[in-house]
Amino acid sequence: MAKIEKVAELAGVSTATVSRALAGKPTVSPATRARVERAAKELGYVVSASASSLASGRTRSVGVVLPFLSSWFYMTVLRGVQRALSDAGYDLTLYHLDTNVGADLPAEHNPRRRRLFEEFLRRKRVDALIAVSLELDANELESMRSLGKPVVGIGGPLPGVPTLSVDDRAIARLATEHLLALGHRQIAHIAGDSDFELDFHLPTTRRAGYEDALKAAGLAPDPSLVRSADFTIAGGYDATLQLLGDPWIHPTAIFAASDEMAIGAMLAARDLGREVPADVSVVGIDGHDLAGFFGLTTVDQFPEVQGRRAVETLLHQLQGDDSPPANEALPYELVVRTSTSSPRDAAAR
Repeated sequence: MAKIEKVAELAGVSTATVSRALAGKPTVSPATRARVERAAKELGYVVSASASSLASGRTRSVGVVLPFLSSWFYMTVLRGVQRALSDAGYDLTLYHLDTNVGADLPAEHNPRRRRLFEEFLRRKRVDALIAVSLELDANELESMRSLGKPVVGIGGPLPGVPTLSVDDRAIARLATEHLLALGHRQIAHIAGDSDFELDFHLPTTRRAGYEDALKAAGLAPDPSLVRSADFTIAGGYDATLQLLGDPWIHPTAIFAASDEMAIGAMLAARDLGREVPADVSVVGIDGHDLAGFFGLTTVDQFPEVQGRRAVETLLHQLQGDDSPPANEALPYELVVRTSTSSPRDAAAR
């Protein structure tokens, strides 16, 4: 393998400049960095991770904490994070907080959370942390500050920490307003179940947005039109069987709190002989890869973009940006497809 001296000779710079350029230091001009990278590539030179870490005090690795590994949404956020970190020359270290372990306990008593902040992060294997849908408490935030590690949160505001979040209440209201504008009045809601009330209370927030839209339209929210599920296709399927199989309620539309549950709702409706959207319209939230295939109307919240933006914010901190921490509002967009239309009786009129 080529030595750093050969890279410096080929690039026409000092060995110190080679080190700074390959470490991504902002003091190296883009032209010089490009010249060094070309020389390193031509000679097959790869920076020793351990040597670089010892010299700079940096690991060139960022920790990412996720609450779920089986969710399309979180995996898509992670994909955005990984691609952005890779582009910047950083590795990713994944920490999974299994919500089934200690989920009913306060954060300070949850064994996985406690070990993350008291043990794993103190090993200094990461330079910074991205917390996805994790509402850090005062002790956890102080633990990160004491280690001098930058933190960026995705999912909701955190005191003293740069964060990125979508307005989940506004998203749910937008989805429901779309159905109301089409003429629907019996609108059912498939909410997340209690396991997802952790941290930023997503199910409660999205249900509140649904109810806001109904009240603004002069409709009283009906608890009998609400079912809970686990944000999966199977969960949405089962919840819809309950809704459409209940002889006392007759929803003409369903707003599901995730696209996966919405897809499950579409499949259940069709298995019951209901046409989508003629008999029942369905709308979800996320912007799932399968939404276009199923013709699902959704509110896209661009999860991969969320991951990329989190990395951009974190890199600014690692490069010495001391701007006051703020919460950045992330974009979302209603994408109308074939799963929603006016109710059949309204179309006949």
